Amino acid sequence: MDNYNANKEEMDKYSLRGKVFRKIREDILEGNYSEMEELREAAISKSLGVSRTPVREALRQLELEGLVTIVPNKGAYVTGITSKDIYDIYIIRSYLEGLCAKWACEHITEEQIDTLEEIIYLSEFHIQKEHWDQIFELDNRFHLTMYEACGSKILEHILSDYHHYVERVRKNTLSSKERARKASEEHKAILQSVKDKDEARAERLANDHIFKSIANIKNQGLEKLMKKH
Repeated sequence: MDNYNANKEEMDKYSLRGKVFRKIREDILEGNYSEMEELREAAISKSLGVSRTPVREALRQLELEGLVTIVPNKGAYVTGITSKDIYDIYIIRSYLEGLCAKWACEHITEEQIDTLEEIIYLSEFHIQKEHWDQIFELDNRFHLTMYEACGSKILEHILSDYHHYVERVRKNTLSSKERARKASEEHKAILQSVKDKDEARAERLANDHIFKSIANIKNQGLEKLMKKH
């Protein structure tokens, strides 16, 4: 029983650290902190109702992700995501999304295909109604389902993180009906290629899908898209 309780306490500690980490990371990516703003452990622990230990551990993890800089004897400061970081992430994603679609040709399940087809159907409906929150959520679900379908937990983890890092930019780009419509059409073509098990075409279309997103970002203006709405 003692061992059980000790293991449970250890799991709870890491679970708490994970929750604190995700909350701080979300606030940084949402633009709730300014660049180089100090992240005060005492203030964060009080607002989240936790001790300073999980906050300190979360800040160290965020430093490893490049979102926070810890200056010895001074404190932790927000680094955040820069314009260059956004473009770098999209370029990297373009190749990894292509690889993901290629591997999905072999590993995707019928259940995942049904889920993706339903997502596309619902996306088309909500685009016509200009339901932006639903459009964004469905776009999220499409990509995350594709990541699961690739059959690699490593690739799924990497792509999920990158997908989350550019969430604010993605959400603002999908507030354009024209881009939302084109993105849905691109999703449909990618899925068809995966269903046909055409690896080369699936890879190329998934790669092109992200490059078209980059072109759209440049047309709308990245600095504008990075602002908190």
